[in-house]
Amino acid sequence: MFPLHDDNQRLHGRPYVTYLLIAINAIIFLAEVIITANFSDRTSTTALLENYGAIPYKILGGDIFSAISSMFLHGGIAHLIGNMLFLFVFGDNIEDKFGRIKYVLIYIGWGLAAALAHSFYAMSTGAGDIPAIGASGAVSGVLGAYLVLFPRAKIFTIIAAFFITTVRIPAIAYIPFWFVMQVILSLVNPLGGVAYVAHIGGFLAGLLTGYVLKNTITGYGMPTPQIRYSRKDHQNVANMPDMTVHTQPEVIKGSNFYEIIAEMPGLASQSEIQASFDPNNQSVRVYTTGPRKYDINIRISDIQDAILKIDQVRYLNGIVRIRISKQ
Repeated sequence: MFPLHDDNQRLHGRPYVTYLLIAINAIIFLAEVIITANFSDRTSTTALLENYGAIPYKILGGDIFSAISSMFLHGGIAHLIGNMLFLFVFGDNIEDKFGRIKYVLIYIGWGLAAALAHSFYAMSTGAGDIPAIGASGAVSGVLGAYLVLFPRAKIFTIIAAFFITTVRIPAIAYIPFWFVMQVILSLVNPLGGVAYVAHIGGFLAGLLTGYVLKNTITGYGMPTPQIRYSRKDHQNVANMPDMTVHTQPEVIKGSNFYEIIAEMPGLASQSEIQASFDPNNQSVRVYTTGPRKYDINIRISDIQDAILKIDQVRYLNGIVRIRISKQ
């Protein structure tokens, strides 16, 4: 299964850091090919791996530099394209969620966590002197965070078996399947050419980071927003058990803005959504005007005397995203 793209909209423009990471990896790979004569020069290849690869006994001895440098090396064009494809598909929304600077730091942190996990395992199996390279550990962290933050996003995927087709797979199904495959492969071929334990370590670090972020972004002194449904809509919900009515809106706080993300399945179009700010109650009301009635009130208690302005309302696949700025 090869992911092509997701249906998750970004809120903050183009993912320049993700593009930059992909470009750096591609440029460094080109340099590898030139220096090692496309990996045919064994002396140059060995020197490159020993100087910049993540050698387990060195990593556990505190060699942070090689743990970071190894994240930008790849052993072949397929290795590079595979990692960069996953980074391209999933990294933009993680960058959008964390912000550019935090994304860079956390991305490197995931790579370090992956290198440590692999190094501990390699040392326990007597392979502590074999260098590991690749961005897959850090990219696995991206997948872990994505699973926590965007579980309902759809991943447009190419499936190649006896035939080739494209399907839309929810992230909550796609990413766990990928992770289970890493675990199985790590057990079947633990000392093969792929550092599956690094994938597992990076993924778990990403899960933890996503969980912390998801529980932090609502921790700004804001009471839990309440969603009210009309009596008519309660009947509709009862007849549609797949609808999620218990999910509370997610409130993201920036330096001078807020973003509200809420589930409103069943709307015909974005034009049905209205949003307004009540300065007396310090709350944002999001409601619908169509046949499917939603009414959400989010009280924001830390704005003091600021006035909030509704900048943008977006709706896609049952998810409404509202950006609000302080005036």
